[in-house]
Amino acid sequence: MTATVGDRVHSVRADVIAAAAAGEYRHLVFLAPEIAAAARPGQFVALAVGGDTSGLLLRRSFSIHRVDPGTGTVEIVVADAGPGTRWITRLVAGEAVEVLGPLGVPFPVPDEPTPCVLLGGGYGSAPMFWLAKVLQDRGCHVDLVLGAATQDRLFGADLADRVPLTVTTDDGSAGITGRVTDPLSDLLRTSGATLAYACGPMPMLRAVTQVCRPLGVTAYVAVEESMACGIGVCMTCVLPVVGADGVTRMSRSCVEGPTFDGARVRWEAIADGRVAVPGDCLGSPASLAALNHAAAQGSSR
Repeated sequence: MTATVGDRVHSVRADVIAAAAAGEYRHLVFLAPEIAAAARPGQFVALAVGGDTSGLLLRRSFSIHRVDPGTGTVEIVVADAGPGTRWITRLVAGEAVEVLGPLGVPFPVPDEPTPCVLLGGGYGSAPMFWLAKVLQDRGCHVDLVLGAATQDRLFGADLADRVPLTVTTDDGSAGITGRVTDPLSDLLRTSGATLAYACGPMPMLRAVTQVCRPLGVTAYVAVEESMACGIGVCMTCVLPVVGADGVTRMSRSCVEGPTFDGARVRWEAIADGRVAVPGDCLGSPASLAALNHAAAQGSSR
């Protein structure tokens, strides 16, 4: 049974078609034709966890690895990070799970062919192969960089058969020893890329933005925030983001994101899994105090 939740968003009880290990992760394939037809690279799905009688009330969100509208399949990659994700990694073919999607803002893609560099950290690389295909179909040259702490925590190095690939690992167990951002400057210069796309841990996304910005390269990043509801209600995934008007607002990653222009994210307010509200953010105590002061000054004139 399928229910439409919003514009092109569906709630589906999806059958698990396949489940297999992928290094330290679990690769799952669901049958969800409505979601497969509507999804775009960079969007995500939210899965109910624990079964019908579970006390785990909050959904778990995952970037869409790829879809096949022809067969109606949706694929995700899951890391065992706690009770909820552990339950998902134990799903097997023939079982079913409630899936909500596609959710969030997809990666913007250029109208004209342009060189691009794509970066994935750990299982954050999952959506990059689908994005690479979409970009290549538009005539874009694509370079792909995959990085992880160790070889077992890489995902997809065997999937990049038509994309120039650079691999990095922190411990040197695969590819170049170092961070996924280490080759970025050289790749941007040699390829002439004007766009970069990244998905992975927040420190990595900040580093990608810091490399791209002085080179005049736009970095679109898919942020890694906890998204409990996935539809903008619970406000657990807010980040300080500068709008087109120059005003910082606490933006919901699940609705206004998860893809943002990295140059607009206030990275200095994000550290160690915590998000601070900048003093100049719209609605912050400091900004409200400044507005009240300005109003008082105006009324006294």
